[in-house]
Amino acid sequence: MSPRGRELVRAVGVWGLAASIFNVTVGGGIFRLPASAAAAAGPAAPFVYLICAAVMGCVVLCFAEAGSRITLTGGPYAYVEAVFGRYVGFLAGVLLWMLGTTAVAGVSSAFAEGLGALFGVDGLRVPIIVAMFLLLAAINMRGVEQGTKLIMVASVAKLLPLIAFVAIGVFFIQPDNIAVRELPSASSMARAAIVLVFAFSGVETALVPSGEVKDPARTVPRALAIAMIGVTLLYLAVHLVAAGLLGDRLATSTAAPLAFAAESFLGTPGRLLLLIGASISMFGYVSGMTLAVPRALYRFAEDGLLPKVVGSIHPTWRTPHVAILLQTTLVASLAVFNSFEALAVISNLAALLLYAGCAAATIMLRRRGIRQEGAVPFAVPGGPIIPFITIALIAWLLTSITQAEWVVLLVTLGVATGFFVVATRTRRA
Repeated sequence: MSPRGRELVRAVGVWGLAASIFNVTVGGGIFRLPASAAAAAGPAAPFVYLICAAVMGCVVLCFAEAGSRITLTGGPYAYVEAVFGRYVGFLAGVLLWMLGTTAVAGVSSAFAEGLGALFGVDGLRVPIIVAMFLLLAAINMRGVEQGTKLIMVASVAKLLPLIAFVAIGVFFIQPDNIAVRELPSASSMARAAIVLVFAFSGVETALVPSGEVKDPARTVPRALAIAMIGVTLLYLAVHLVAAGLLGDRLATSTAAPLAFAAESFLGTPGRLLLLIGASISMFGYVSGMTLAVPRALYRFAEDGLLPKVVGSIHPTWRTPHVAILLQTTLVASLAVFNSFEALAVISNLAALLLYAGCAAATIMLRRRGIRQEGAVPFAVPGGPIIPFITIALIAWLLTSITQAEWVVLLVTLGVATGFFVVATRTRRA
């Protein structure tokens, strides 16, 4: 471990990390994507959730072992670099940073639009985005414990409308609305799963502050298990209630499907409750990402791929304050000038490639016996079987990616490679 990695305060425990993972995963998607899933797979949409849960379950197991062996800040970036070297690790870091940055910018844009619609006021989108990131940057610069406290509060607060929606709405379900009479084709299921991956992603960014986690070999796997079981059960319950209430109308209720469903049995108060819940959920997502994503920039700087100042640690708060300021400024700018839809596609593709890289790294980390000195790492059951299954499932999902989507990603990685070459030559000069 580098000396700098030792400077960060290890203050994040099991429940703090689990709350961060849960909060980053259950973002705005749970309030928006049920309509997309219904449009892509109809009544068979719950099977798509299970496909995503199976993929992410395998991914989580790989992350759990890799995270217990490599505890440096950087998360998946650190895992891949330890096995495949500096350049491939850098590309993994770029994927991590890219998916986190585009996802949080898109959700921030949707949050600002939704908050304006909730209060019926136009023209506040930009001020809301700016004010939100000023607040979050200030909180997270003061310490990782402050950031995780905010995340835990947001995790609890946003659950209340979802619990009410499921607990009350289940009594109004029409069984015929959720009856599955025909399964979509494999290609249709794969494309639908690509859409829902956005709702399940988030583990990779919440694990970036691994250098600030207490007893990572114990904390990381437990936090991952707690968070992912909770996410899967919540998603299935919410979708089944929404589909049971709306039937075919769920696929066309793209703006606010849960609010529309709640209005069908709770009236206007139900609609407002879910709109408020969506706002809390999106804000919680953004707050979790604001804690996690800047640590990727910190690792880049620590490894000499960005100016040293980006890796500075605040003398009082012991947080990477420059990386936090840089990241929040960039994300706020993207959110101001782009929409959720424009930013989401590259985020999903980057996530799947990163997951595949981490699965491959897990195989090699175990084979080479790499571990933190004195620690007993978590071992994925079945040896390399789970990582290989993970890679195969991701390869199947990637068959639904279009040529245009691949081009966007490859161009981005090409530009990043140029920066890597320049940084490497500068260091050698």
